[in-house]
Amino acid sequence: MSIREIIPDQEDVDTLCCFLRLPQAISMCVAFSLVASMGNERGAIGNWCLAIWCLCFCCYDDYFPFFWFKFPITFACYAALLCLSTSIIYPVLYVQYLPDGPSRDRAIAASAFSCITCMLYATDVACTWKYYKLRNIPCYVHTLPGLLKILESAVACVIFVFLSNTSLYLHQPALKWCVAVYSICFVQVAVATLLRLRGWENRLPLRLPIFHLGQTLFSVLLYVSFDEKLGGQPHRYSDMSCFDELTDYGCVWDQRLAVAILTAINLLIYVADLVYWACQVSVGTEDQPSTP
Repeated sequence: MSIREIIPDQEDVDTLCCFLRLPQAISMCVAFSLVASMGNERGAIGNWCLAIWCLCFCCYDDYFPFFWFKFPITFACYAALLCLSTSIIYPVLYVQYLPDGPSRDRAIAASAFSCITCMLYATDVACTWKYYKLRNIPCYVHTLPGLLKILESAVACVIFVFLSNTSLYLHQPALKWCVAVYSICFVQVAVATLLRLRGWENRLPLRLPIFHLGQTLFSVLLYVSFDEKLGGQPHRYSDMSCFDELTDYGCVWDQRLAVAILTAINLLIYVADLVYWACQVSVGTEDQPSTP
């Protein structure tokens, strides 16, 4: 089956763009404008939210020169997860510390529009998924390893948002190892996803299950190398940033807790990924042709 035969009709794509993509762009623009208008009061976390919305908006396009029929649903999955993270992180870790006033109202409104954008992207994923299924269009996102890879990289992106606050680890050499681990694992997931989307996995010198098993095992070992004694304050009341006036990053202890929770979540996802590929290798699954 040729690529041209499985690409959705342009009329169907235009209809989807009309009812979903345009509202997505408008909602992101509104959220971006509200936070940008806050000036210095938006904080560093607000700047990261702006970067995420800007990235989602810049990738809004109907035509992609390579594997474009796979890209929309993959991008929509990432956009839905990232917009969901901004809808949670910004109000919970920053907006609640803002004093009553116009800036707080803008931040609350921006969080609401971010939620709307997330729901629109989730609807986009559901509709595209159903359309591909009806047309029998294979897609990496439809597979369990594909979904796990998306979750692994999306959670890592949220962790990087918190790590933009260098005070979380700058003066603690042991915690710099944690940052290195997050970066190494993220690069591995990104490479594996791009290889799959581009259809280059069959060019690897190893069998596909063995390659993914080794890669995932390495990530799991890196994650379990973390130690609870790597630093930090054991109690929230010992962190004065949680009680002083609002800083650019809000409560540092809360952010460290969020990173710890996200790390545990990502470790569980990696373990699930490891179990999947271990089963594939143990039963002697033959290499499957790359998704067209």
